[in-house]
Amino acid sequence: MRALISVSDKKDIVEFARGLEKLGWEIISTGGTFKKLNEAGVSVIEIDEVTKFPECFEGRVKTLNPYVHGGILHKRGDAGHVAQAKELGVEGIDLVCVNLYPFKETIDRTEDFDEIIENIDIGGPTMVRSAAKNFNDVLIVTNVNDYESVLAALKTDTNTLEFRRALMIKAFEHTAAYDAMIANYMNGRFNDGFGEYQFITGKKSFQTRYGENPHQKGALYEFDNHFTNNFKQVKGEASFNNINDVNGALKIASSFGDAEAVCIVKHGNPCGFAIKGSLIESYNEALKCDSISAFGGVVAVNGIVDAPLAEKMNEIFLEVVMAADFTAEALEIFGKKKRLKLFSQGGTKLVMSKDSHNFKHVDGGFVYQNSDCICDNEVHNAHKKSELTATEQEMKDLEIAWKVAGLTKSNCVVYVKDSAMVAVGMGMTSRVDAAQCALKKSKRYGHRCLWCGYGI
Repeated sequence: MRALISVSDKKDIVEFARGLEKLGWEIISTGGTFKKLNEAGVSVIEIDEVTKFPECFEGRVKTLNPYVHGGILHKRGDAGHVAQAKELGVEGIDLVCVNLYPFKETIDRTEDFDEIIENIDIGGPTMVRSAAKNFNDVLIVTNVNDYESVLAALKTDTNTLEFRRALMIKAFEHTAAYDAMIANYMNGRFNDGFGEYQFITGKKSFQTRYGENPHQKGALYEFDNHFTNNFKQVKGEASFNNINDVNGALKIASSFGDAEAVCIVKHGNPCGFAIKGSLIESYNEALKCDSISAFGGVVAVNGIVDAPLAEKMNEIFLEVVMAADFTAEALEIFGKKKRLKLFSQGGTKLVMSKDSHNFKHVDGGFVYQNSDCICDNEVHNAHKKSELTATEQEMKDLEIAWKVAGLTKSNCVVYVKDSAMVAVGMGMTSRVDAAQCALKKSKRYGHRCLWCGYGI
């Protein structure tokens, strides 16, 4: 049995190759991978001994050769294929281990187009697709995390068709995501991000408890490992709606830098927000805005939740609490609530990925746009158009109202006083209705206007 190994990410590759070698596999390799394996004492054959042709054009052509692809692609169970392979002197390659040139790392590091072009892999994706196509006879390994399971399957004789099929699916996902990344980069560089095709790819972070409704399935997919690197499900199993609400609350709570901000969201819209001297004060003031809607809501805390804040939150039913982190005491207190889900970022303040674009599904497709920036300078650089001059507190309130409104479904009206949202009307067909809804709610909660006495 022969394995061809050619990897950009060389993590654990020596151990994987040694494992194959111990099982009696012959190993073929290329370039830097050959050098690493050879230096580690692995018995390895250089690729040009197989291709009978040297690597050329600065390494652009190494594996694009019939001895490689014939060895991968011929059907072992087809007498005609086997006879032709023997006639041509093509030996079988029964395992292909490939991960691709680091295109993402390159575009993150440089704008040098010549270097970027050289980091577009050609031979790698071709070998991956060849091996994946012939998964009936060939193992295709594209993920470092699969090395152990592949070795285990070979050791225990569980290298089944189903096992190889699962690796095949991963392989086609791998090359599809890679090509999509290149196409999107080129369109971003040369077509303002709006080419003939738009590719949206994401890696599954976790399966949600269910979709928007219990009869639907759902999962969270992430761009650039944002959730993997910045989020941890500390407690519970989130649903589709929970994730959507967490996203809304997180966007608002994280929009104020290091401020002690707390945002409460229900069904995608804020029903409470405040910035006070401490997180527990901010939560108390946010809750006053609309305590009825907050029941069963999602809370985002721009900081670390401690025991007193956890005790306060436990006074009502909450679906999710998202925070920079939780103290051990807070986690113990939250443990009393069976249905509560907790998300942590493992830091001191909340962070966002700041995606450059967003999109929305419509029947038969999706609309795609540049992300809206709810930026600090929109308020700080505003020009005064009246004779009155706003106080420092009024400017703080304006910034809160501006950012909350920018992240709330239109039509919306947001009322803020002393760094706390006191009323909100959103998702209405007119701003008049939104204002009236907010005023009606504010009156219910005891906020009254100094001029008219009706709400706020």
